[in-house]
Amino acid sequence: MYKGKKILVTGGTGLIGRPLVEMLIDQGANVRVVSLDDPSRAHPKAEFMRLNLMDFSNCLKACHGMDFVFHLVGIKGSPAMTAKKPASFFVPTISFNINMMEAARQKSVQRYLFTSSIGVYAPAETFYEDDVWKSFPSNNDKFAGWAKRMGELQAEAYKIEYGWDQVAIVRPANVYGPYDNFDPNNAMVIPSLIRRACDGENPLSVWGDGSAIRDFIHAKDVARGMLCAMDKGLGQVINLGSGIGVSIKEIVDIIVRNMKDKPQVIWDTTKPSGDKKRLMDVSRAKGLGFEPEINIEEGIRDVMQWYGQHKDAAITKRYNVFNEEKFV
Repeated sequence: MYKGKKILVTGGTGLIGRPLVEMLIDQGANVRVVSLDDPSRAHPKAEFMRLNLMDFSNCLKACHGMDFVFHLVGIKGSPAMTAKKPASFFVPTISFNINMMEAARQKSVQRYLFTSSIGVYAPAETFYEDDVWKSFPSNNDKFAGWAKRMGELQAEAYKIEYGWDQVAIVRPANVYGPYDNFDPNNAMVIPSLIRRACDGENPLSVWGDGSAIRDFIHAKDVARGMLCAMDKGLGQVINLGSGIGVSIKEIVDIIVRNMKDKPQVIWDTTKPSGDKKRLMDVSRAKGLGFEPEINIEEGIRDVMQWYGQHKDAAITKRYNVFNEEKFV
């Protein structure tokens, strides 16, 4: 399927992109990576292009000569940062999506994968792919959620007008893994807890009471799911999650259990816990033959080990839109 193909991975130095690039190269693909991160984060056997994809001409340059495109690039940050700087999420995300899909169409790319988000869903205990357009994104996710929904609509518009039905859409759950965003000001829950615990915070203060249940999936499993979607899921929208609920308390317990010097944990119940339960229905992905392979304990140990070895570069080598005056 991928051997000998020329494949572009936007965001190929990031959380999901890095393992995806490695898998593609292992299968014999010729991979081009586009990112604003430091080149040292790219796979050594991939072609690296440092381009701002808000510029349409750069998107055309990136897509030139490519057979397949995996569009992963996006803005990653905590809900608190989304609330504070919503334009920094919304505008680049919409720009990346529109520009890249149009450039891929103009360059006659054979297959295209669009990375959507769990943020497109309205609050519910279980998320089903076909329910999205019956409601609106949660207020906590509305900027990122609507931006991703526009990318999904763009794919539908291209199918209607141009007959371009070679697009797979994936909606990953709460993804964690090496190469994540560990920035202390805007990291998501797992990388934030791992960074603070491994950096010696004691007592370790955690928002809420730990009862909130989420669907976590390791980035390597998401990358496997993307390969499956590009191969077997063209024209479909596919949830990529574990389908298994894990509480925030369980996450904290796993982190503490895997530390030599175990911190005291303090639950700050004056802070919100978020929605009580958010799980993905993953029956469609299972129907394509995809199931996650990495359980939560194994996955968190993997991230803790990686962070311990790379914690300086984990933050300094990663492009952070919130620390920049503008995209370069």
